[in-house]
Amino acid sequence: SFCVCFVCLALPWQCFRALCCKGPPPPRPEYDLVCIGLSGSGKTSLLSQLCSESPENIVSTTGFSIKAVPFQNAILNVKELGGADNIRKYWSRYYQGSQGVIFVLDSASSEDDLETARNELHSALQHPQLCTLPFLILANHQDKPAARSVQEV
Repeated sequence: SFCVCFVCLALPWQCFRALCCKGPPPPRPEYDLVCIGLSGSGKTSLLSQLCSESPENIVSTTGFSIKAVPFQNAILNVKELGGADNIRKYWSRYYQGSQGVIFVLDSASSEDDLETARNELHSALQHPQLCTLPFLILANHQDKPAARSVQEV
């Protein structure tokens, strides 16, 4: 195709056609993910880190939030669902349209919380809208002394 721009006309030996006449870059594919886990597991901190946001002033999510996490080849639209007991019963209302799941687990949590997280994970793995999707299970807080290894989790 033929392209005319002032840079090319003024400096034909240094044609910047590749810069000025290519048009916008192709859109990156977008994927919709759901991020779940108990309160305090680190979901909000994880997403803030992925979005290069300041770790200061992170507040636990009540209800849900949505963040677009940009990567070089794709954009992940992550729906983070609050992990409080009174909110978890509503998680399934937000599963529709998801293309993947991030389950964040506090690997330094108590045995009771770990058992609750295990039950929530099994419930999500069996849910009709999630059971065929890719799951990422993140054993968070590995830097804490009480953290369990991946094998123990």
